[in-house]
Amino acid sequence: MSRDLRDYARKTNFRLGVGAFALLFIVGLGLIYLIYGKEAAALGFFCLMFALIPVVLILLFFFFFDWMMKRAGRK
Repeated sequence: MSRDLRDYARKTNFRLGVGAFALLFIVGLGLIYLIYGKEAAALGFFCLMFALIPVVLILLFFFFFDWMMKRAGRK
């Protein structure tokens, strides 16, 4: 059994992120659908998708620099 704590922390953070987005999309949009109807839920979905654009760009920026730093460390 491995005790790689960095790997454990990375997996835990990923699972927490996926769970947060699942709650936001499933529970949040589900409540909007139940209270206001399907048109409002569709608008909420599109708003959430457009709100994710900056988050995805920041994550890509971090992954790129992480890749660049690992590649520079090998030489």
